[in-house]
Amino acid sequence: MVKLGVKKLGLSTGGPLIGILNEEDARKLGIYAADRIRVRQGKKEISVLIDVAENHNIKPGMIGLFDEVIRELNLDGNKVVHASVQNKPESLAFIKEKLDGKELSKDKINCIVSDIVENRLSEVEVGFFVSGCYKYNLNLNEISYLTQAIVNNSQTIKFKGKTVDKHCTGGIPANRTTMVVIPIVAAAGYTIPKTSSRAITSPSGTADVMEVLAPVDLSRERIIQAVKKTNGCMVWGGALDLASADDRIIKIERVLSLDPEGMLLSSIMAKKKAVNANYVLIDIPVGEEAKIKTKKRAVRLKRKFIKLGKKLGMKVKVMISNGEQPVGNGVGPALEARDVMSVLAGDGPNDLKEKSIKIAGSIFSMVGMWNGEKKAREILESGQALEKMQEIIKAQGGKIKEIEAGRFRYSVKSPRSGVVKKISNKNINTVCRILGCPKDKKAGLYLNFKLNNKVKRGQEIFSIYAESKAKLDYGIEFLNKNKIMEIK
Repeated sequence: MVKLGVKKLGLSTGGPLIGILNEEDARKLGIYAADRIRVRQGKKEISVLIDVAENHNIKPGMIGLFDEVIRELNLDGNKVVHASVQNKPESLAFIKEKLDGKELSKDKINCIVSDIVENRLSEVEVGFFVSGCYKYNLNLNEISYLTQAIVNNSQTIKFKGKTVDKHCTGGIPANRTTMVVIPIVAAAGYTIPKTSSRAITSPSGTADVMEVLAPVDLSRERIIQAVKKTNGCMVWGGALDLASADDRIIKIERVLSLDPEGMLLSSIMAKKKAVNANYVLIDIPVGEEAKIKTKKRAVRLKRKFIKLGKKLGMKVKVMISNGEQPVGNGVGPALEARDVMSVLAGDGPNDLKEKSIKIAGSIFSMVGMWNGEKKAREILESGQALEKMQEIIKAQGGKIKEIEAGRFRYSVKSPRSGVVKKISNKNINTVCRILGCPKDKKAGLYLNFKLNNKVKRGQEIFSIYAESKAKLDYGIEFLNKNKIMEIK
């Protein structure tokens, strides 16, 4: 073990624990870049991945440490650590087994997930695990082990009685059924704690839209309080340590543009298991530009979701829906929130209303309620769901207010009379991102017509909104080169 002075680099990795050694010290310790050392300060000891500095920024006898290491070792007031060589994590051997096409046991998968959570693996090493799962699909047992391992290595929240949840595999803009379904189900007396993600490549996620109405980065304790008061919540899962290994795996999947089916299944079901959901409704939109592009794949996923649910002690129902166009008219956090509140108030886009009723009705049927869809419609149309939504907003620290769109607006008119034959989800997503979504909450696009609607020449078919003139101009430039609608 050697004593090393600490140099705080003031840099963050966003996960992995990394240190930098001078090449002279690395040579003395017999280690190379990507090897690991044990770093100790007092009674606290952690594994750190090493890079080697070939310049003089890190002097001999010093170790440069990233912010994550500083926090782990509480080094704010300390300037010296002790270091020793460490063997590579055992999980690397198991990752290699998967790369060789071997089936992994429950213990091996748990070891890999544990090392991901504890930041013992670099992003490259996690990438190899993702690649192995992509090349050699996980079988149902492996998917079950991975799901349980993600849950076991994270926080969980347990509520009394029947707990229900829903998830959409995504890929189409808007589709904000969750925010209508939650208050319907909660108003019926069922517990439905919804943890959602923020958008990464889409115009908005449920968390982004709910944030227009109320805070979503609630602590575990605040979530429990909100659910006890109202039966439901809509919060950002990233603020919690629920299924944290999954979040790190997803980060690598996006970089590699890989989406192994087994990991998709475990990712969704781990988040449901983390809130101890007994009943889960999965919505799989299918469309040319949706995440799931064919009915054949959707049916295969449906079977696997149901079988995986049985292994995890959860009742799962899967709904395959049309993903050829947005559900609702508004795309972007504020515009989607406005659609949601309009539907709850008895108005708003009919497709969003009807799909939400169908989903809520299916959930009611799962928990043993007769005429589930009829009951869902009654709760929505009676105003009970709106009242419940207002309770949830207040419980999360929000206020009921008027929702505004961006003050810079541009409308597109139909160049001919005809029928809407196609709506490009992909181009809607792209232009909304250009306009500033999801960070600019008031940015987005509003559709005046949907598939198979008749349009007259000169009618406004959609409008775009931005919070700055420059972003609106960028959006217009994109629209001049790309079609949102095809009218024939």
